[in-house]
Amino acid sequence: MEEADQGTQRPDSIPEVGEDAVTTVSQPTNALTEEEQEELRSELAKVEDEIQTLSQVLAAKEKHVAEIKRKLGITPLNEFKQNITKSWQEVTTSTAYKKTSETLTQASQKATAAFSSVGSAISRKLEDVRNTPTFKSFEERVESLKTKMSPTTSTGDFGEVLNSTASTSPVEAKAEMTPASESEEPH
Repeated sequence: MEEADQGTQRPDSIPEVGEDAVTTVSQPTNALTEEEQEELRSELAKVEDEIQTLSQVLAAKEKHVAEIKRKLGITPLNEFKQNITKSWQEVTTSTAYKKTSETLTQASQKATAAFSSVGSAISRKLEDVRNTPTFKSFEERVESLKTKMSPTTSTGDFGEVLNSTASTSPVEAKAEMTPASESEEPH
């Protein structure tokens, strides 16, 4: 198994950042002259130095940006809010969002119209049922039952109620209000 792993490794693999590529070249290629190899090694070292310098400059600039933001009072939370707002604006201005919004609006309008027509149809059906002879007969029976169950047949005139109350004598009113247990004599 180890022999298979060794066969898959490439001798000319690219070194990781920070790794000295000049020291990792172990086998010189036979296609290049000694002078060409030395020139390439020199160029490689130069490019690695430039990368290192650029990394240092980038780190310094990031520190400078952080200091400026701190002085301006820009916090990571504020930046996050701004990023969310900007992203939401991008989403709402996108074609897909607009099409989806239009489709949902149309669906909502159609659903509203459908519910309205269903409500109208139910109202018409209930009115039709109310006008049937069976329902009218049922309604009359309920009304007559209601009349039979009510204790007095009053027309609801306030004057009649006052007159009937005023015409009763105080003795009759007291007798009506006195419970039967009080009228009995104690033993």
